[in-house]
Amino acid sequence: TGETLSKNGGRGESGASDDDLASDVLSHCSSASESASVLDEGTGELVDEQTAQEETEDKLKQCIDNLMDKSVKTRLAALESLRSAFSSRVLYDFLLERRLTITDCLERSLKKGGGEEQAAAATLCALLCVQLGGGTEGEEGFNTLRPILSYILTDSCANMLARQSCARALGMCCYVSASDDAEDLLKCMGHLESVFVGAYPLADGNLPSVKAGTPALHSAALQAWALLCTLCPASRINSIVSYHLPRLQACLESSEVNFRIAVGETIALLYELGRDIDQEFECEDCDALCESLKSLATDGNKHRAKNDRRKQRSIFREVLHYIENEDFSEEKIRFGVEVIYIDGWMRRRIYYAFKEVLESGVSHHLQFNPLLRDIFGLGAPLILDSSVKANKISRTERHLYNSAAFKARTKLRNKVRDKRADVM
Repeated sequence: TGETLSKNGGRGESGASDDDLASDVLSHCSSASESASVLDEGTGELVDEQTAQEETEDKLKQCIDNLMDKSVKTRLAALESLRSAFSSRVLYDFLLERRLTITDCLERSLKKGGGEEQAAAATLCALLCVQLGGGTEGEEGFNTLRPILSYILTDSCANMLARQSCARALGMCCYVSASDDAEDLLKCMGHLESVFVGAYPLADGNLPSVKAGTPALHSAALQAWALLCTLCPASRINSIVSYHLPRLQACLESSEVNFRIAVGETIALLYELGRDIDQEFECEDCDALCESLKSLATDGNKHRAKNDRRKQRSIFREVLHYIENEDFSEEKIRFGVEVIYIDGWMRRRIYYAFKEVLESGVSHHLQFNPLLRDIFGLGAPLILDSSVKANKISRTERHLYNSAAFKARTKLRNKVRDKRADVM
C-alpha cells in the first residue's frame, strides 16, 4: 500500500497484585490487537481473538472496580492501568456502557484523593473524553468533571502536579467535549488564564518572583489555553491578541526555559490567528518583539544547559521566521501507512496536545479513532481496529463518525465561518 497523505486543517480487591494487574492489562491489550491469523505455536490452532478480547475487558472491569477500593495504592494502580489501556486502544463500545461509573469514580478521586491520585485521575478524565468523543456522552462526562477540574486548577493550596494535570485535562476535555455554544469554552479559558497571568509583568514592568514548580503550571495552563484559542470565534480574537501579545512578549524574559518556549509558541499561534483575520496583521511593537526573538534564537548563555539552549534556539528561530516572513517548517508525522502534515502553529498545538495526553498511543489513535481522524482530515479509518468486534462495527462507526467527528469538524471550522460572517 502507498502512503495516504493529508494536509487538511487541523491511566483491589483481587487475587493478583496491583503490579500484576497493570501488567496483565497491558499484555492483554497487546495480544488483543494482534491479527487473527497468528497461530498458536504449540498446536498450530488459530488464536481465539474473541477470547483475548473478553480477557482484556475482564481485566479492565477489575481495574474499574479497583477505582473504588479503600487502598490508595490499589486505586493508583487501577488509574495507571486504565491510563495505559485508554491511550493504547480504542475502547468506545466498552466504555459507553460504563462511562457513568468511571466518571463518578474519577470525580471521587479528584475530590477526596491526594495530589498523586488527583493528577492521575485528571489525566484519565482527558483520555475518557478522547475515547468518548464529542457526542452527547462525552459532553455529559465533561459537564460532570469540569467543576472539580476547574476548582483544583485554580486552588493555590492544591498539589502542584495535580494542578498541572487538571490544566491539561480541562483544555483537552473542553476542546473535545464542550457544547457548541461559546459559554463552556470561555469559562474554561478564563480559569486557565487566571493561572498563567500570574507570570505576567507587575505594574513596575518587572516579572514576578514565583515559587518552585510554578513555571511548569504556568506552561501547562498557557498551552491548554492556546489549544482552546483555536476554537475561538473570530469576533473575539482581536481582543485576545491585543491584550495578551504584549504581556507574553514581556514573559520572554523569564528565567525558565520551558516556560519561555511555551510563551514563544503561543505568540506564534496568536500571530497566526491574527493573520487569519487580517493578512496584514502586526503587533504594535513588532520590531522589539523580533529583537527579543533574535536574542533567544542565538542565545549562547553558558549558565543554561546545552540541550536547553539548543531546544530554545531551534524553537525561537521558527517563531522568528514565521513572524518576519510567515515561514513555517512543515513537520511530517507518519503512522502506519499514512502521514499528516503539521503546517501551522494552530495545527501544531492541536497535535501536541493530543500527543501529551495519548503519549505513545497517539499513532494508534490517529489510525483508528474517528475523532482524531476527522480533526486531522484523514477520513474514515483505512483498517478497522481489531478491538472493534465485527458485530459492533456499524454501531461504532455510525455513532463516532456521524456524531463526534462531525462535531469536531464543526468546531475546527467555526473560526472560518465566523470570519466570513464578520467580513460580510
